[in-house]
Amino acid sequence: MVKRVRLLVSGRVQGVFFRAHTRDLARRLGLSGYVRNLPDGRVEIVAEGEEKALGELISFAHRGPPLAQVTGVEEKWEDPTGEFSGFSVFP
Repeated sequence: MVKRVRLLVSGRVQGVFFRAHTRDLARRLGLSGYVRNLPDGRVEIVAEGEEKALGELISFAHRGPPLAQVTGVEEKWEDPTGEFSGFSVFP
């Protein structure tokens, strides 16, 4: 069953290749959606796919790539829209 989650990741998460690592993992997991930097220093991830794959993405968001220092992850489940055809990195 396809689900959708929106994550807001706080900490040292910009300038540490967080978006690139997220994109690569999401594509490997077969997820669609996007990741982008927010003006307040957080990273936003919106992803749709199977619940197990989303769980792996959420676990990664809590860890981040090697240079990141994640201090918090806000998680919000939403109704899937099917609007994405792949997983993208936005500025």
